Amino acid sequence: MASPFLSNTTAPNSTTISFSSSVSTSLPWRRFIAFPAKPRRRTLSVQSKIREIFMPALSSTMTEGRIVSWVKSEGDVLSKGESVVVVESDKADMDVETFYDGILAAIVVGEGETAPVGAPIGILAETEEEIAEAKAKAAKASSAPTPVAPSPSPDTSNPAPAVSQSPPPPTKVVSDGPRKTVATPYAKKLAKQHKVDIGSVVGTGSYGRITPSDVEAAAGIAPSKSNVAPAAAAATAPVAATTPKAAAASSAAPPPIPGSTVTPFTTMQSAVSKNMVDSLSVPTFRVGYPVTTDALDALYERVKPKGVTMTAILAKAAAMALVQHPVVNASCKDGKSFTYNSNINVAVAVAINGGLITPVLQDADKLDLYLLSQKWKELVGKARAKQLQPHEYNSGTFTLSNLGMFGVDRFDAILPPGQGAIMAVGASKPTVLADKDGFFSVKSKMLVNVTADHRIIYGADLAAFLQTFSKIIEDPESLTL
Repeated sequence: MASPFLSNTTAPNSTTISFSSSVSTSLPWRRFIAFPAKPRRRTLSVQSKIREIFMPALSSTMTEGRIVSWVKSEGDVLSKGESVVVVESDKADMDVETFYDGILAAIVVGEGETAPVGAPIGILAETEEEIAEAKAKAAKASSAPTPVAPSPSPDTSNPAPAVSQSPPPPTKVVSDGPRKTVATPYAKKLAKQHKVDIGSVVGTGSYGRITPSDVEAAAGIAPSKSNVAPAAAAATAPVAATTPKAAAASSAAPPPIPGSTVTPFTTMQSAVSKNMVDSLSVPTFRVGYPVTTDALDALYERVKPKGVTMTAILAKAAAMALVQHPVVNASCKDGKSFTYNSNINVAVAVAINGGLITPVLQDADKLDLYLLSQKWKELVGKARAKQLQPHEYNSGTFTLSNLGMFGVDRFDAILPPGQGAIMAVGASKPTVLADKDGFFSVKSKMLVNVTADHRIIYGADLAAFLQTFSKIIEDPESLTL
């Protein structure tokens, strides 16, 4: 038989028509369709997908995030770029968008629960037929057991006698007084599944934290192996593991005060705590300087009706002084070199509910006072709504902390990591002053304390900067130019 890929030159009188002789001269591409035994085009059929929604890294210092709220519910159809969930990072609450179209098949991490960066928090299905499979995948992800060190294989030559397993202890009775319930995320999930009032369970974890085994005991079911294994390992630990140092540390720890409540850090409080600890590695020194504010107060009364705030005035004055003393605007991050920052970005500390954040007035020296004040009001509103973007709070080169509105006359500020100096401004108060001729007068005066990194900024540098800042405050007309 002639091959269908060969021309019909060997049998010109034959009634059998080969593929190439009948088709190749006009439509040569049809030769791939003429062979149903090898359906190449069928292998290109698109298969639907099940995708995971991961906990994103919303800042360079974020290691875990807390789910504030789910914007969408299970079963909702999502479009690419649509907000799905609100996540609390270490600085702000931010909307997380989906990168794909699909259906939100399952929520793995519920509202109020935390998850490390990169962990799945939801499952996205592409079609309705995959929702059941996606839910099974979510259940598997949420019920994944905690890794436990493998136990040594039993010695069959000398078997140990079997030990009877005692029943789980009865659930403890809770006092009638109000208290804050602290439970692990998985314990909360188990409580919902078994319909257990988590407020009626007494935790056996550290500081009374409710563990999954506590919930299972309250529900009357046998604790799972993943929950029993850590407790058993701790119970069977050798007594010799307790070193004298550990015993001394435990005995030195004060006992808990009756009726006290342990409150875990929020994500923002954890970030602030880490920054404060990191600041201890920087050698700092402090310099104070008195500044008369009569002219500043007069300027403020004149521009206040136009929406200018005192914080904006102080930030503008600090930025103008930094232009003349760039070393105070420098930063040292590795201990081996320092950087002269080309931009003067003044970060201003703002107290918000549950933490502290420093919105940044970028290029404060280049903006006029009115635009700077408008920008500051926008940043404060976004900070209190926890909607700041990362570049709006992590790009500061110099920090200003003002407690004068609370009547504080003086205080020291802790240097933020990665910056060269921070200024602490107290309240302006009437003070009796004597001039060089011995005449007394009453003038308003405020105390300014600056904490600086002594590796790059020295006493003379800081003193010169404060003198310049004082001259600008005492003659503030240049601030409005």
